Amino acid sequence: QVQLVESGGGLVQPGGSLRLSCTASGISFGLYVMGWYRQAPGKQRELVAKMTTSNIAYADSVKGRFTISRDMAKNAIDLQMNSLKPEDTAVYYCNANQLWVGTDYWGRGTQVTVSS
Repeated sequence: QVQLVESGGGLVQPGGSLRLSCTASGISFGLYVMGWYRQAPGKQRELVAKMTTSNIAYADSVKGRFTISRDMAKNAIDLQMNSLKPEDTAVYYCNANQLWVGTDYWGRGTQVTVSS
């Protein structure tokens, strides 16, 4: 059974930092596209960052502020978020997919709130 479990969300002031972590069980990270998505109230879920063994991509809105990384030993991916803005407030979801074969897994999400 595949499980993705996010942690690290919380309340932070504008300009602050948070680090999210996603631990996976039941899959091997190296075979999947791993990513972070977010969904703000009243908005559609959007890509934040994704990575494979050879490529990393970021949404324009987070470039230069967020960094996605992988810990193969822990089967985990992290999202370091710096210079946070109120518009970064959302539920952040971890994703693992092999869309080319129809596989798509999601975590339950972790809330990030940026507010003074």
